[in-house]
Amino acid sequence: MALAAVWTSGPWAAGIGAAVTTLFGLAAERMRPRVCLSGQRGPGLTRKTHPRGEDADPRPAGEVLRTAAGRIPLLRHVDRPELAGAHPAETAAAPPAYIRRDAEPGLRAALERTRFVLVVGESTAGKTRLAYEVARTRYPGHAFVRPLSRAALAEAVRIAGRRRRAVLWLDDLEDFLGAGGLSGAQLASLRTAVVIATMRVQEYRRYDAREESRLTGSDRDAWRAQRDLLHQATVIRLPRHWSASERGRAAAHQGDPRIGAALRAGERFGVAEVLAAGPELLAAWENAWAPGANPRGAAVVAAAVDCRRAGLRRPVSRAWLRELHAPYLAARGGGDLQPEPFAEAMDWACAAAYATSGLLIGNFGAGLTAFDYLLNAPGDGPVPDHLWRGLLPLVEPADAYDMGLVAHQEGRLARAVEALGLASRGGVPGAELPLAIAIGDSGKPRRAAADLAGIARRRAGRLGPRHPDTLAARHQLAFFVGESGNDLAAAAQFAELLADVAQVLGPDHPDTLAARHQLAYFTGEGGDPRAAARQLEALLADRLRVHGGGHPQVLATRRSLIWFRPCEPAYAEAELRRLLAEAEGAGGIGPDDPHTLAIRGSLAAMAARAGRTAEAAGAWAELTADRTRVLGEDHPHVFYSRLEWARALLARDRASEAAEVLTGALARAESVLEPGHRHLRTARELLTRTAGRAPAADRPEDSRRAADPG
Repeated sequence: MALAAVWTSGPWAAGIGAAVTTLFGLAAERMRPRVCLSGQRGPGLTRKTHPRGEDADPRPAGEVLRTAAGRIPLLRHVDRPELAGAHPAETAAAPPAYIRRDAEPGLRAALERTRFVLVVGESTAGKTRLAYEVARTRYPGHAFVRPLSRAALAEAVRIAGRRRRAVLWLDDLEDFLGAGGLSGAQLASLRTAVVIATMRVQEYRRYDAREESRLTGSDRDAWRAQRDLLHQATVIRLPRHWSASERGRAAAHQGDPRIGAALRAGERFGVAEVLAAGPELLAAWENAWAPGANPRGAAVVAAAVDCRRAGLRRPVSRAWLRELHAPYLAARGGGDLQPEPFAEAMDWACAAAYATSGLLIGNFGAGLTAFDYLLNAPGDGPVPDHLWRGLLPLVEPADAYDMGLVAHQEGRLARAVEALGLASRGGVPGAELPLAIAIGDSGKPRRAAADLAGIARRRAGRLGPRHPDTLAARHQLAFFVGESGNDLAAAAQFAELLADVAQVLGPDHPDTLAARHQLAYFTGEGGDPRAAARQLEALLADRLRVHGGGHPQVLATRRSLIWFRPCEPAYAEAELRRLLAEAEGAGGIGPDDPHTLAIRGSLAAMAARAGRTAEAAGAWAELTADRTRVLGEDHPHVFYSRLEWARALLARDRASEAAEVLTGALARAESVLEPGHRHLRTARELLTRTAGRAPAADRPEDSRRAADPG
């Protein structure tokens, strides 16, 4: 029997090149690619075309890796790491020797005690090679069940569940999450199978404590199922840079010119990173923008990279890339760059460089995806609007769901609403809740509350009022009731919710602690800051016990406590500055985290309260700029910062500057926020004051609120 190699670097990658046609371990076994680069096809694959000759939109084939005879291979027969998803190495006539990694004992120990292990690291850190080598020696007689797309996952789970001994192999686990992806129920169905997965660290961070902190109170439930699933895995972290002991072990193999070259590259790059030619491919992409080089090819690669950064989990077709790349080329100079013809650009982008893989991997028939090493190139800004506008009409509802979650998490709320709306209308299960949350977060809390009331009612009828999914909808409903301006009603709903969630999930569950935080927040905003402070003091003690001192949620609770606790203003400011230093310092949540920005907002508000109007105006101006950069100019937090900036300018009798700050923002806010939104009311009041038609109010409604909820 012969393994039929379909793709080799993640579920979309082909490009083991001629190497797969060499003979391996078994005398009569030959690895044969079904798909390969530049549109060539192996046996068994059909190719769809557009009427005008372009490749059709790619659709996942739903294939599981099989032998040429159609059987699931045993791990001992998977004798090339590329077949497990490892990036091919330079001049890959044969894979380089495996160098034992420092993380290997931890991985072996994890497999002794659990059936779900996840290896996390950066692109080309060697995640897949490590997992492959350990799995082959530990489970040689196990069936190797590897789905080659999300569409094949259900079949792969079924196969692995029927086998007495099987390894379900999920290389690039992020491609198997989301709509139609891996679920807790599927994991539970695998009673004897082992699940081994890999994941890029940038994707895994979407579900870590910092992200949980950012999302609590408004959109944390949008990624609840994926977060909970990942929490079931034992995580093994693999650094990109190799340790001295690892490099010492590699030195024993430096007779292999590839390993020797990787060691000579110094410690700037990891050995596996150099073997996969990651730095060389990134440099080739950057250099291709030069006039007369391959600027159209570079633009094609840029479009493919941003498709992945936008949240698209499947490959894109040649036809899509033809449409999507043009704005990238125009932005760099268009015709002045002397761009090559499109066909030549595609050949260049797909060509295997350094005998490893190309900048694009896959094939013209099944679709192409950007080499994952390129996804975190230095200096990448947000995915440009032209890419988003061009891509969203092309994708399926399940793709739109993935894209919507990514946009929501990155604070691009209009995009999130658009994509999740497409997913919901397309019948994607579970899309209605994140859609309602995105609508509310984007400045329409009353509409969100109405939608969430229906969702909570339907879930209660179908699942029961205390089912975790119903509790999640009730949490969001209570939150947006408060954001609509009814703080007391929100506090009452959170008090009722808290009793249920604590009993169902336990007193230390993240959802229980989050409900306590929101109860305290809306209690304080409803006019009882002393009660809020007492609740937050008790919550802080529990968060410190559960999470430890440096946890992002602890920082968030401390900020709210400082805001509501009765104390001298000077003491409160000193505490906020100490908190800001922790957040921005080494090991903190970082300067761009929304919680850090909220701490800065609280400090600016306190400066205004103390009458330091120049300091307040400067602080709000800087915060407005930073929030615009991080969240986009249409985010409600940006509008809030701009309102407070204008208020501080008015306090300094600089009415014309305040009017300038407000006028453009109000017009934009009216197109984004729902009628009657408190930001709109405040903006109109402040504009009236800039014209001298009304006396200054002491503390208008909007500025009484904490800088940001929980």
